[in-house]
Amino acid sequence: MSGQLQNPIYNPPLEPYISILHRDESLLVLDKPSGLLSVPGRDPALADSLATRVQKQFPSALMINRLDKDTSGIVLMSLNKKAHAAIASQFESRTTKKIYQAIVWGEVTGESGEIDLPLAIDPDNKPRHRVDQDNGRPSQTQWRVLERLPLPATRLELRPLTGRTHQLRVHLKALDHPILGDEFYASGEALAASERLLLHAEELSFQHPDGHDVTFHVPAPF
Repeated sequence: MSGQLQNPIYNPPLEPYISILHRDESLLVLDKPSGLLSVPGRDPALADSLATRVQKQFPSALMINRLDKDTSGIVLMSLNKKAHAAIASQFESRTTKKIYQAIVWGEVTGESGEIDLPLAIDPDNKPRHRVDQDNGRPSQTQWRVLERLPLPATRLELRPLTGRTHQLRVHLKALDHPILGDEFYASGEALAASERLLLHAEELSFQHPDGHDVTFHVPAPF
């Protein structure tokens, strides 16, 4: 979800204005900061976004994948239609490999596992989503403990096998381990523990339009 906000006050970060991790004739690999929309919202007050910033410098650039406003990390934009089709099809067929890092509330039991819970939009609380066993779309997330922290909290590596809206955030809430700073799905101490959502898209692997496999990585800023 990139166009709707819980808080009507939108003050996206300005430094760095654009962070380019990689550029070639086909694509841009960008590091989106937390607090910046991937694409502009319908309200003119939500016009500033990663896409609009990049398109001022690269008018042909098109968004391939998106992150929630409050999630930081790797976003791809194509620089021509051929590259866009080649990479977008990999997201649709789920052949890309995505790794996220998150800090969640509480001490997670075990060292690794998989969450398999169907998700659907919450009709009474849009744009939030919820676990819905009757009408939800199949959704799977693999997780692995990276570090156990005070509060208590746990640093996790997350590998989404599907790409549903708010998937990681809803799955972790369903385990009673909401991501710290999540305005949609955390409350109380878990919400107050961080000024930003502690979720970061740190690694993305896919096949470049020229045919070779590539992996891009940007460390979590928390």
